[in-house]
Amino acid sequence: MLTKTKALLIGLLAAACVPYSGADIILHSGLILSMDRFQPPAQALAIVDGKILAVGSNAEIMPLGNWSTRKVNLKGATVLPGLTDSHFHLAGFGRHLETLNLFGTQSAEQVARRVARQAALTSPGTWITGRGWDQNDWAVKKFPDRSLLDEVAPNHPVALTRVDGHAIWANSAALGLAGIDANSRDPEGGRIIQRDNGEPTGVLIDNAKSPLTAAIPKPSVADIRRRLEKAITRLNQVGLTSIHDPGVNQTTLDILMQMADEGVLNIRYYAMLNGDEPALLRRHFEQGPTIEYNQRVTIRSVKLYGDGALGSRGAALLSQYSDDPGNLGLTLTSASELERAVDASIAAGFQPAIHAIGDRAVRTALNIYEKMLDKYADRDIRPRIEHAQIITRRDIRRFGKLGVIASMQPTHATSDMYWAEDRLGSQRIKGAYAWKSLLEAGVTIAGGSDCPVEREEPLLQFFAARTRQDTTGWPESGWYSSQKMTGLAAARSMTAWAAIAAFSDSIRGRILPGFDADLTILSRNPLSDPPEVILDTKVLTTILGGQTVWRDDKAWKKMPLPPFVKQSDDSATEAGSR
Repeated sequence: MLTKTKALLIGLLAAACVPYSGADIILHSGLILSMDRFQPPAQALAIVDGKILAVGSNAEIMPLGNWSTRKVNLKGATVLPGLTDSHFHLAGFGRHLETLNLFGTQSAEQVARRVARQAALTSPGTWITGRGWDQNDWAVKKFPDRSLLDEVAPNHPVALTRVDGHAIWANSAALGLAGIDANSRDPEGGRIIQRDNGEPTGVLIDNAKSPLTAAIPKPSVADIRRRLEKAITRLNQVGLTSIHDPGVNQTTLDILMQMADEGVLNIRYYAMLNGDEPALLRRHFEQGPTIEYNQRVTIRSVKLYGDGALGSRGAALLSQYSDDPGNLGLTLTSASELERAVDASIAAGFQPAIHAIGDRAVRTALNIYEKMLDKYADRDIRPRIEHAQIITRRDIRRFGKLGVIASMQPTHATSDMYWAEDRLGSQRIKGAYAWKSLLEAGVTIAGGSDCPVEREEPLLQFFAARTRQDTTGWPESGWYSSQKMTGLAAARSMTAWAAIAAFSDSIRGRILPGFDADLTILSRNPLSDPPEVILDTKVLTTILGGQTVWRDDKAWKKMPLPPFVKQSDDSATEAGSR
């Protein structure tokens, strides 16, 4: 005879078209945080056929099992909806894992020494590539010169990408292969940094990079797949079940869809097409959006480029840089071209997502969206602005009024805080990385990392969002602390709100009956535990569609049993294994 609770749950599942013949898995004796305002914290949940069957107390959920149900003791661990990174460059991260790592370097000379070591291991004529240098972290805070690279690698073309991806430092061999010399002129939306005599220093910003990147040999399909597989494995290890990838090309899409066909794609992938590839856009605009291909791949957004980055002074500002008089930044796509691209994207059924960091670029994007939202008033567009780092007070209010999604990355603030005020001045900085102001204006924030610009761990985003501090705890009270997020807002930005940004909020982003069983299990509660413990929190298990794609056996063994938890014979490390 069915209990009233069990009958109600089965009825709810039937309405959601979820079959029931007994739970496949029950996770119990933990802290289940659903991210739904109507679902209070719970102790347990049940999974059937890759979907959430029910959420509730141990007493309510345990009877939903049968003799074959795998029952998992969470030992008090915290369960969140599977974490999403709303701005993650998957192919770029995979490439980063196999190239020279320059993150954290403290001088141009230190970078050169790493290049020298690589050159000694590499055949002459072979390209040396790397990423991660940032002149703002150096004692001498200026762009480097190619002479340093020429000295240590005269027989290798060298191309080193700045941390933000908006500048490249190259040596003479690389510039020669790219055809860049003293006669080269700045392209529209780009800058070739020059010596006093007019010769290129080797630093190329934004659109000026194109000839050099075109000269670098293209990786094979096998190379790209290997890198993607490495990247996805790492994503699962840090607790991610879904990413939104901005600026994707067809080769990457083909490989990921093949992996989905093979049943080995262990990530939900939301593709944002590269708006700078006309042939790619034509192909997908003609065939229309691809939704939930093999429950893994969705292609329904277009990444467009408004400006450059603040660190390389390419972000488009309404008034000049405080530390570079006369410089207003770079416009990578004119307002008229951007408007045509947004119009074409929406007409074809695709969500527009504009990269806009500076306040001038943000305003241009909002102006365009205001027109398009009026023109396509009958459509669910969910327009996005990627980064949205510097915004005037007036435009913060417009975000909320228009319903524009702000796709933001908390660690950008804590990486940039050492020098951002120098760029912007004491007044303009108040509208920078303004998370709390945007939330108060009713804006949906989709959280992410911009990896490989920043590190891939979502727990670092939790920490930065809650503290506005670096990992050493500086500054003591947080940088412009009034703009901190609460733990709940930080969590929603990487779960429920990220799902809204990808049109998947009816099936993901919350732990509710009928939703996909995408779960991230953590050793601590990043919403309410002291912020300093977030950095020591372990990702215990990552579950995608009811299947475990990562588990940390050592961390599980160290989990203490809290007083209210009764020991069971089941191992929490088996969650989702079938």
